[in-house]
Amino acid sequence: MSRQGPVKPRVQRTPDERDELRAERARFSKERPSLDELVESGEYEGPYAQANILALLTSLGELKRIREERGLSLTDVSERSGMDRGMLSRLENGKILNPTISTLWRVAEALEARVSVNVESLPKGKK
Repeated sequence: MSRQGPVKPRVQRTPDERDELRAERARFSKERPSLDELVESGEYEGPYAQANILALLTSLGELKRIREERGLSLTDVSERSGMDRGMLSRLENGKILNPTISTLWRVAEALEARVSVNVESLPKGKK
């Protein structure tokens, strides 16, 4: 008996999207830029700090907790916020690591909640 993991649905792309992806892959295969070169070019912003990801995931988990506490389904939140149900699910489950503040505000408003942003100073020399 063979063990298989979950099957991911095949991504549907238009012919233009496929051509663009092929061209980008070919360019990166040929140029092989370093991480520093990518960051310098603006094509890559560098890795996210783990503490920032943890803070975001904690906030997203809190939104999910509030939704469940209020007995709301993702469909309810989708209808209230005007946002796609699938996108809300991915957001709650940490699959979207760069949501806009506007997105978070819309979800919170649909839950009759509030999103607050905190900035903390790090000890000198810490990233």
